[in-house]
Amino acid sequence: MERNGDTAPAPVWELPVRGADPGPVDPALVRGLDGVSSATACAKLHQQGIRRTFVEGPKPLHEGQKVTGRAVTLQFMPQREDVASGVAQEYVERSTALWAVLEEIQPGDVLVVQAYGSPFTGCFGDMLVRYFKRKGGAGIVVDGRIRDSPRVGQLGVPIWCTGTTPHYASQAELFPWAYHTPIACGGVLVLPGDLVVADDDGAVIVPRAKAPDVMEAARDHEEWERFSRARLEEGARLSDYYPLTPDSRAEFEAWRDRRHQ
Repeated sequence: MERNGDTAPAPVWELPVRGADPGPVDPALVRGLDGVSSATACAKLHQQGIRRTFVEGPKPLHEGQKVTGRAVTLQFMPQREDVASGVAQEYVERSTALWAVLEEIQPGDVLVVQAYGSPFTGCFGDMLVRYFKRKGGAGIVVDGRIRDSPRVGQLGVPIWCTGTTPHYASQAELFPWAYHTPIACGGVLVLPGDLVVADDDGAVIVPRAKAPDVMEAARDHEEWERFSRARLEEGARLSDYYPLTPDSRAEFEAWRDRRHQ
């Protein structure tokens, strides 16, 4: 490209960085995990040897929301002025990974964002969340902040974040860098196509290959917890019903069989 007769310097790094689309997730897995709490998913993964699954930091913007879906990843990186900076606000941002990833959203996706817990980076605001909702996105988990919180709250999109800020996404120290790539969100490795289970307790990342086992183990766990809860309400001893003993397990299985007849 020529500028006033001179050849423009090549960019230091081609942005945005784009990884491979992870492909769709079996809808039956999403449906199966939708009835599983983040606490149960976390516990069952721990029992399978997967110990770092809880996304530390982000909390629900509004309580009482639950989301399960395929993880689509977005990574912010520190600004370096010769590569990327926040000058010119949206005019620069609209050619970044932040705008690009929104075009990749499929119905039911959960956008998971690495933002280092920055208190000065408003990763999403009204317009972007509005567009995310129109694309069919199910929820957003970001270890950073959002802006325009009153308008965003009215959109009804479940969001887990570390708080709010008046800043736009590249106003401070970060810049939208890559999407469909592995990220670290709240101290947890998130691979594109993993499953996300998020509720009032927080967000948990379920490795895609582990999702069927988690779903089956969680279904049994949550059913016996319902049984145990009922017995405790009736006055039973905690040590007899939580967790189940061999005797109370047999009692639970008889109770379950009657319910499923």
